Parts: sequence; C-alpha cells; structure tokens
Amino acid sequence: MIAQLRKQLVQHGPALLRVPAKLTPFSLQKKIMLESLAMVFKEALADGDFEFLEDRWLKVEVRDLDLQWFISYQDQKLVVAEHCEHHDVSFSGECNDLVLIAARKEDPDTLFFQRRLRIEGDTELGLEVKNLMDSIDLDSLPSPVKFLLQQSADFIYQGMQTNVIEKEVIHAH
Repeated sequence: MIAQLRKQLVQHGPALLRVPAKLTPFSLQKKIMLESLAMVFKEALADGDFEFLEDRWLKVEVRDLDLQWFISYQDQKLVVAEHCEHHDVSFSGECNDLVLIAARKEDPDTLFFQRRLRIEGDTELGLEVKNLMDSIDLDSLPSPVKFLLQQSADFIYQGMQTNVIEKEVIHAH
C-alpha cells in the first residue's frame, strides 16, 4: 500500500507542482536560482571555475514543470535570465530525474543514453558543465539542504523502482 502511494506521488508529483511553479514570478525564481547556485558552487565560484561560461549561455529546462532558465557567467558572477536570444548548450530533463542526478542516485551519462536527459548544442561546453556538476561535494552543502535533497531522491528512487519491479513481474508472466 505504501509502495503504491509512493509510486503515485512520484509519477504525479511533478504535475501537481507545475501550476505553482509556473505562477512563481521569475524575479523569485531568479533569486532562488542565484542563491542556490552560489551555495552549491561556492568553492567553484571562488576558484573562477565558471570562466568557461563567460559570455556563453546554458539553458536549463525542467520539461515536466515547463520551467527554463538561462545561465551565464559575466563580470565574475553568475547571471540568470528568463530569455536569451541564443543559448550555446541546453540541459533538459524531467524533475524526478534531475533530483536523482543532483543527489548522485543516477548517473547523468546513463540518463543521457536512456534519453531521459537531453544535452544539446556545444558538446564541449556541455561536457565542461557536466564535469563541474560532477565536482560538487554534497558534504559541503548545509545539512538541511543535503538532508532534503537526499530524502527527496531516496523517495523518488524507491517510487521509480516500484515501476521497474512491476514491469519485470509483468514480463515474467
């Protein structure tokens, strides 16, 4: 019973989040994104590791929430925009998959080859972004953030495993 409830929440949770996410003003989305990126990439920003993104644009899209942001590095700081004329590379995926990637429960390369994560555009730039994301030390995150991320990812992962197990049982018959 609990497994079925978890499965339903994992499957339909993003649809429930879509409307509130779309109604959130971009100014608030931008503030949250910039603060989150500054926290997660504190060390990388201090070391100048974002210079490869100087005057270039990364599009990040959460397809099932119908959200997208454009991120660049200008004047030694990250910039988040609602629109840009041309982006150099884009990363897009479903909300659940992106949470799993962030928490290291799924490998981005695996999801890419399963076509659950799309990386389009400048492949060299995309690889640099992916490598920077891989370099994040989850232990450096504030404890409440790390806890929330890990708990969310565990919940999603277990809910998705229920689907896999059910498919295996169906195919066994």
